[in-house]
Amino acid sequence: MSVWDDLVGQERVSAQLEAAARDADALVTAVAADAPVPEASKMTHAWLFTGPPGAGRTQAARAFAAALQCVSPDRALGGAPGCGFCDGCHTALIGTHADVSTVAAVGTQILADDMRDTVRKSFTSPANGRWQVILVEDAERLNEKSANAVLKAVEEPAPRTVWLLCAPSIEDVLPTIRSRCRHLNLSTPSVAAVTDMLIRREGIDPEVAAAAARATQGHVDRARRLATDPAARERRAAVLKLPLRVADVGGALKAAQELVDAAAEDAKQLAEEMDGKETEELKAALGAQGGRLPRGTAGVIKDLEDKQKRRRTRTQRDSLDLALTDLTAFYRDVLALQLGSRVALANTDAEDALERIARESSPESTLRRIEAIAACRDALDRNVAPLLAVEAMTMALRAG
Repeated sequence: MSVWDDLVGQERVSAQLEAAARDADALVTAVAADAPVPEASKMTHAWLFTGPPGAGRTQAARAFAAALQCVSPDRALGGAPGCGFCDGCHTALIGTHADVSTVAAVGTQILADDMRDTVRKSFTSPANGRWQVILVEDAERLNEKSANAVLKAVEEPAPRTVWLLCAPSIEDVLPTIRSRCRHLNLSTPSVAAVTDMLIRREGIDPEVAAAAARATQGHVDRARRLATDPAARERRAAVLKLPLRVADVGGALKAAQELVDAAAEDAKQLAEEMDGKETEELKAALGAQGGRLPRGTAGVIKDLEDKQKRRRTRTQRDSLDLALTDLTAFYRDVLALQLGSRVALANTDAEDALERIARESSPESTLRRIEAIAACRDALDRNVAPLLAVEAMTMALRAG
């Protein structure tokens, strides 16, 4: 087992990162021994991981971070960094390593305030690890100010600081930033590769694993969730019934309300799990006693509450976007049936509904429905009220 094992279908990327981790290890070892630094190196100070949703760009970046912090004694015997078991690998993978900082969008943007402490930390030497690693999960959500702060740090990094930026595509990142990064593009894993991972790594029944991989079309995280969470399967089943419920205005509006309510409930459940724990941990760190906070710390709690509110909004929109992705896949299957395509259907568990919609509509109307879903996603990205955006979509699905 190694840190690269969870990178499903990314053998080329894994090989490149492993080679860079070897050179990075040689560099740190040489500096520590006051020996000559290797001249040729595959290691660089900034990396940009791109790829479609589900390809595993964040997992690849985190695996690389773990390999950079690997302290396995096997390295000294010629083994590759990234054993997956040592303290450096383990803490980097689970997000508790002192020298691996992760930045993710809480709301729709990564604000300059969210980056300030991280950028400052990037100019310091590692506390006890081999590298200071900054992992930005949603680099496409950097706004102008936060992107400029990252640019300045990437332009003049500390000697042992590494930036790992993740984004859907290279165009989502400022040209001035991406020009200073080594680019790695990940591809969507095959359904077979994801199925094998679910069986081998998660112990999932082969039929359930194959159905989850096929339904998510190679999206690793969604496939894992669908295979392991019955509630996720129930939510997806409800979404796939929506096309049959929008025959009239009342049905379309009711379906929209239920879709938005389900997303809000998802966000609420996640908030209940995360917010309470975060708040209690912060209060303990501030030295609260008997429920009373020390004087002057109320502002810190207020900042956390604002952050949690922004995260709830994003979580609701992400849940809606997931439902819209499933809906798009449904109509893609409808279109495949209408055109007589040999493309494998993603939603074989809804084949009766697919065939009915395919018989009762034309390819042109199916394309218009797919466009209506895309328009809804665009509206949500522009912060249109979720119910208004989804109602407009369901009415368009009704009209065809």
